[in-house]
Amino acid sequence: MGAAFLSSWPWDNLGIFKYVLYGPLVGKALASRAWEPASPDRWLCLLLALFALRAFTYQLWSSYSNMLFLTRRRRIVRDGVDFEQIDKEWDWDNFLILQIMMAATALYAFPSLRHLPGWNTGGLAVAALLHVAATEPLFYAAHRAFHGAHLFARYHALHHSNKVPTPFTAGFATPLEHLVLGLLMALPLAGACAAGLGSVGLAFAYVLSFDFLRAMGHCNVELFPGGLFRSLPFLRYLIYTPTYHTIHHTGKKANFCLFMPLFDRLGGTLDPESWELQRKNRAGMDEAPDFVFLAHVVDVMQSMHVPFVMRTFASTPFAVRAFLLPLWPIALLFMFMVWAWSKTFIISYYHLRGKLHQIWAVPRYGFHYFLPFAKDGINDQIELAILRAERMGVKVVSLAALNKVYSSLHSDENEALNGGGTLFVNKHPDLRVRVVHGNTLTAAVILNEIPKGTTEVFMTGATSKLGRAIALYLCRKKIRVMMMTLSTERFQKIQKEAAAEDQQYLVQVTKFQSAEQCKTWIVGKWLSPREQRWASPGTHFHQFVVPPILGFRRDCTYGKLAAMRLPKDARGLGSCEFSLERGVVHACHAGGVVHFLEGYAHHEVGAIDVDRIDVVWEAALKHGIRPV
Repeated sequence: MGAAFLSSWPWDNLGIFKYVLYGPLVGKALASRAWEPASPDRWLCLLLALFALRAFTYQLWSSYSNMLFLTRRRRIVRDGVDFEQIDKEWDWDNFLILQIMMAATALYAFPSLRHLPGWNTGGLAVAALLHVAATEPLFYAAHRAFHGAHLFARYHALHHSNKVPTPFTAGFATPLEHLVLGLLMALPLAGACAAGLGSVGLAFAYVLSFDFLRAMGHCNVELFPGGLFRSLPFLRYLIYTPTYHTIHHTGKKANFCLFMPLFDRLGGTLDPESWELQRKNRAGMDEAPDFVFLAHVVDVMQSMHVPFVMRTFASTPFAVRAFLLPLWPIALLFMFMVWAWSKTFIISYYHLRGKLHQIWAVPRYGFHYFLPFAKDGINDQIELAILRAERMGVKVVSLAALNKVYSSLHSDENEALNGGGTLFVNKHPDLRVRVVHGNTLTAAVILNEIPKGTTEVFMTGATSKLGRAIALYLCRKKIRVMMMTLSTERFQKIQKEAAAEDQQYLVQVTKFQSAEQCKTWIVGKWLSPREQRWASPGTHFHQFVVPPILGFRRDCTYGKLAAMRLPKDARGLGSCEFSLERGVVHACHAGGVVHFLEGYAHHEVGAIDVDRIDVVWEAALKHGIRPV
């Protein structure tokens, strides 16, 4: 059986090029200088502005609903929005293309509509009356019809196919449904214009209010005060709530109204539990996570790679995009605000085997970790986050790269911040929450990337805690490790940790020229283009340097920071961790997950236990955490 009529969008296969469909209107506006007050085509500018504001309305609601630091207690459906749902709703704005075509057609068919006054108060009364008397009951009837077996299967099931309502779900429907909705939305405006009371202000006010309420109803966050409907019971029938509409999405048998529950009451489809559930959702419930990954921001651009800025962008690996540039000043202002006032806050979450995992962000950016005077402030933020996790009953807190070390850009000894978490464990010896630096699994990932048969490696950052562990592990395998360091004292200290028969495989070097013939470089300290020049063609750079080095050599290959893929049964995962693929997290994140799943009772802080590298690696594989 073929697809039903108007059940798919004609421009489905155009991808981003679907926006070319706005081209004729934009081209006409530019050609006629429609922005000038005297232009006869000024209506084109107004029409394009209206639809831009409509898109912005849904985006603002999406941003708000993803601000988990504000909304997590009042979320109605507690599951996270996963990559599958994000991809399904990627083209949520298709209906705006359809409806701008409908509006442009009406304006061309009725030229008098192009010359409406700015405002007419009488038109507002007419539009309000027609909305209640026509749009609301007709939508209710149409919605009930779309829930009939025939129409639901062919059309409306798409809108209900996602478990978690979001503001973009409001636009996720078939062309037929949006055609009907567009006509119903136009009725009050058409009536006001027919009565000679139409205005540009009315069109903007009504359409944007319509979109505002639709996005609100799908936002999955309860907004209305619980006591409002007890104090003013009649409001229950005049305005729906996010809880009210979510009941419809989950049950599909009640609460069919557009915005006014009065019509569900008249139609006998009002769920009697709607207001009690609304009260409970508004009161809120804060779920305590079992695992927390304590992340940090890299830079101003990367700070926009979060769901509460742009959900779709955050669901793809980070890369600098042109559309971010106009937002950069806003992101910079946000940076100063969080630096001055913010504490650690939640960014996203997912569920793994029935347990809640959350990602929290320390409100500090990469450059802060280079500032000596910022050290105490950063540690204070991390300590407060750990103590908060302790009060909440969190089992494991895993520290992201810079939250346990100073950046290794300029320093060979890069554990100066808090000793890989040792500072907090020593200061609070009775902690029940386990603090984990995750470097054991990080070391395991790097070591398992080294090709079998390798006999020699060159390593920078060799006397760091991670570099030490990698060097000691490799020398046990009889692999020669050229440790780049100017400190003979630190080198000899590490060398003495190796068994007597293995010490010969650890070699101190002080110049990059020593590695000219070595094809395997392990980079734990920033390398300039000049330093990379000493590598021979075909060299592969393994990395644990933060931030990662830039690939200047086209005749060499560059690995990314150590990372692992989360198990397939992770649910609600909808954002990428920095530049990593979907479902992939940094090894220190994965190391914390392994620590939690294994139920280890010890803290993993300070120096890496080389004997546990293989143990942690095998545990990761056992739990379905796989190398990328």
